Amino acid sequence: MEIALVIFVIAVIFIVQSIKVVPQQNAWVVERLGKYHATLTPGLSFLMPFVDRVAYKHLLKEIPLDIASQVCITRDNTQLQVDGILYFQVTDAMRASYGSSNYIVAISQLAQTSLRSVIGKLELDKTFEERDIINAQVVAAIDEAALNWGVKVLRYEIKDLTPPKEILHAMQAQITAERGKRALIAASEGRRQEQINIATGEREAFIARSEGEKQAVINKAQGEAQSILAVAEATAHAISAIAAAIRQPGGADAVQLKVAERAVDAYSRVAAAASTTLIVPSNMTEVATLITSAMKMVQGQKAS
Repeated sequence: MEIALVIFVIAVIFIVQSIKVVPQQNAWVVERLGKYHATLTPGLSFLMPFVDRVAYKHLLKEIPLDIASQVCITRDNTQLQVDGILYFQVTDAMRASYGSSNYIVAISQLAQTSLRSVIGKLELDKTFEERDIINAQVVAAIDEAALNWGVKVLRYEIKDLTPPKEILHAMQAQITAERGKRALIAASEGRRQEQINIATGEREAFIARSEGEKQAVINKAQGEAQSILAVAEATAHAISAIAAAIRQPGGADAVQLKVAERAVDAYSRVAAAASTTLIVPSNMTEVATLITSAMKMVQGQKAS
């Protein structure tokens, strides 16, 4: 009975030592007689009892690592209190087990030294403006060394940058002055734009008035031209009508009659004037003949 119990206990121990179940996102490093043998992946695995043993267990998930706060000196000799957080992941369980005695401490120390080196190359103002560049350079510096440790550095983020109080006061004063300067520039730009708008409006109004005056002159000239053209056309029509009438029978005699009437009327007005002097043309014979002909025509018309 005792022998059976001993055999059962040994069997249980043998089973426990030989069967291993690795959880998801884990990797176990197995040593055989003190030497690296294999890396167990998630699932059921079998080992040789008392010969193989699980030496290291690694979590393959992304791990956040808080980097302790430290004092960094910028290029312009200003002290900054800087702290951050690092995200990494184990990619090679064997190297993570044997590449470093403590890869977490190694990564943390390397992150601090890399951060001091990167900030030391920048001036104070640049450290606030170029956080993304600082983070990228720190990741690049750590990732190159972490390959030998079986670790992949994913990203680094600066949580806080704290300059001394004196620097903070000076920065606040600078910001206040800069805002005042921007306000003055904005006000001057507003006045400048106002003057430009007024000048533009006056110029456009002057142009509009001059265009109106120009159009008025053009319209007046066109009206006068049309009036002259209308008078000329009327005169031409009148002359054409007179010429047509003259070409009719008795037209020439009518013209002579009209001329005689005008001549007699003109001499009558001159003789009736208050002046005692009458200027008579030298060709009175022609005038008398014209009057005689006109009188005969009148008498002929009366007789008829």
